[in-house]
Amino acid sequence: MNTIARGARTVGRGVREALLTLAALGGVVCIVLVIMAYTGGYSLIMFKTGSMSPTIPAGSVALVQKIPASDVVVGDVVTVDRPDALPITHRVIAVEATGDADARTIRMRGDANDVEDPDPYVVEEVRIVRGSLPGLAYVVVWFGSPWVLGGVTLGATALVVWAFWPRNDRPSPSASGVQEVRADELTAGGALRRDRRS
Repeated sequence: MNTIARGARTVGRGVREALLTLAALGGVVCIVLVIMAYTGGYSLIMFKTGSMSPTIPAGSVALVQKIPASDVVVGDVVTVDRPDALPITHRVIAVEATGDADARTIRMRGDANDVEDPDPYVVEEVRIVRGSLPGLAYVVVWFGSPWVLGGVTLGATALVVWAFWPRNDRPSPSASGVQEVRADELTAGGALRRDRRS
């Protein structure tokens, strides 16, 4: 029975350590993303359409960074904010200077589109795509559900309570075969006093 109990404690300890490690890694990723957002102008965008397929298929999440329009070159994949519509992410096919030193007129086209975007974009800054992961958008949307967020919060709380709940994993003296010795049975030097009684 003691062997089964020790095995169960070992498995429980391993599961607890694995979950804590996973939670710590998730926290590190979040911290890194926040630092990148504030120091480097990075953010994440999701692709709902396949206009950039096969380079960036629908359902992908891309890491983008704000850069001045003067740094844009033909071939870059950039996100442009539009005043009366959602931002658009396509490949740059032409860059032209304007009267403003900071602004550029860029023309774009999606890799899956046969024609370029109908109108050019006059911009002072864009968000250039630094990398993307296909299929991750569905995971992000799933985690955005209030029910999922609530469940993750409750799960994280339970994990922390479980990890730091006081427990006694050490075996008792009787279980390990060590006999308890009363303080009055020790001499001044710490040696056991012999019982001279008959």
